[in-house]
Amino acid sequence: MNKTTENRLGGELRSHQAARRLLEELRRGRYADAAQLPSELELADVLGVSRTVVRDALSDLERDGYLERVRGIGTLVNRDVVRVENRMDQKLEFNRMIRSIGRVPHSDNLMVTRETAMPELAAKLGLDPEREHTLVFVRRRVLADETPVLYSTDILPLALFGGKRLDTIDFSRPIFEIVEQHCHVEVTETLTTLHAVQGVPGIRRQLGLRPEQALLQLDEICYSRTCKPVLCCQTCYTDFFDFAMVRKLI
Repeated sequence: MNKTTENRLGGELRSHQAARRLLEELRRGRYADAAQLPSELELADVLGVSRTVVRDALSDLERDGYLERVRGIGTLVNRDVVRVENRMDQKLEFNRMIRSIGRVPHSDNLMVTRETAMPELAAKLGLDPEREHTLVFVRRRVLADETPVLYSTDILPLALFGGKRLDTIDFSRPIFEIVEQHCHVEVTETLTTLHAVQGVPGIRRQLGLRPEQALLQLDEICYSRTCKPVLCCQTCYTDFFDFAMVRKLI
């Protein structure tokens, strides 16, 4: 199989896998102290993929701010960006964030309900406004060890489940995993707005907030690879978390 065919048939997936592996090597592996990466040819040999896949993987990492490829110098590593774990400009998965700081994540106060879609939510999810739609609401509190750290509400159309019984699904798992396994849809991007909020009294009680504490609320519309809205997520974070954002200026 030539490189062009390889890239067309599966190169995108392989390049994403190569990018994830290379990022792990930059953080904890053979390139953990590197200020500059070796040539594409050497990286291809180390990763066991073609040079085309390596080039695409490096493009992914450069777009995310981990690397800069400078003509006449090579591929330079931004060590400060590599060290950042919780990036607001990337898809956040709070169980992974909690594990990354050595805590054990778990959920409680889980509620799964069916509710009629209000017009605003129906519009966000791209649903036909002339029809009545049933939405699934998944509400939960999330703890790091025994410390309440966030409250999440995930909302998606019941129709996505294709008639599957909801009581057979473990809704304590991350919502993106649930959507991928049971709805056969992969979430690839989100449109996020951020707000500093007080939060409703019920959520404040569950999170054990002090009177002066505010919450960071993320309202997200999550999209599939075909750019269709799949679900809406509202997550209220306590000040337990620190976030960073990488902005490419060119």
